[in-house]
Amino acid sequence: MNPDIPNVNEDPEGILSQVKCFALDMDGTIYLGERWIDGAKAFLERIEASGRNYVFLTNNSSKNAKVYVEKLARMGLSVGEEKIVTSGQATIYYLKQHFPGKKVFLLGNALLREEFLQAGVVLEEDVPDVVVTAFDTSLDYGKMCKVCDFVRAGLPYLATHPDDNCPTEDGFIPDAGAIHAFINASAFRYPDRVIGKPNGDIIDYLTTRVNTERDRIAMVGDRLYTDIAAGRNHGLKSVLVLSGEASLEDAQNSEIRPHLIFSSVREMISFL
Repeated sequence: MNPDIPNVNEDPEGILSQVKCFALDMDGTIYLGERWIDGAKAFLERIEASGRNYVFLTNNSSKNAKVYVEKLARMGLSVGEEKIVTSGQATIYYLKQHFPGKKVFLLGNALLREEFLQAGVVLEEDVPDVVVTAFDTSLDYGKMCKVCDFVRAGLPYLATHPDDNCPTEDGFIPDAGAIHAFINASAFRYPDRVIGKPNGDIIDYLTTRVNTERDRIAMVGDRLYTDIAAGRNHGLKSVLVLSGEASLEDAQNSEIRPHLIFSSVREMISFL
């Protein structure tokens, strides 16, 4: 139980006025499916009008930055790929730092493979040096047999993010964490390193992208165990919005304490 949580829709210490960059989760925070959460577009406009910056920070590695740009354009928001930060991109950054030039077996769909190849990562199907698993929406049994063989053989094993399920307009579908559980059941290993929220590697990558001090970045999201934990554990301000997964009761019962709680991003506008 965490009774010491902030009051909803209040910012008595003026935390938001000190923020230079907002790192925004997407589904459940800014939109649901292809529908804007009420006030979200006005929130983005207010950030820019105040001379500050925002980026979208997502764990979803089944899509690349181009796809998100196209989706936002369909919804009436024109942004460039510089506004999109994904766990797939953060994994590429980690590979280049820690496994430069190594051959990678990537369990991922065509969009992510394209992003890896464009970044100069060498992909290898038969004799890799490293295994990377993502949210592969093109998964089949042959792929699962192959990745389990490589993991069982003891190759370094990275994952883009930990989410067990991905929210959709029709409910939840199995995400990367469910794939990790399948692999562990066969190969008896979970990933050696998971890059995405709430872990620090994606935040390290974020700071290289936005060139802003950590205590001037606000992580805004609807999940306590990914978004809010990422902010809290790695020196960012954390803002929970109640427009997606987490409820106020969840926040009251969690050990993860956000700096601020708002009903939605719309209620944050007056504090910017």
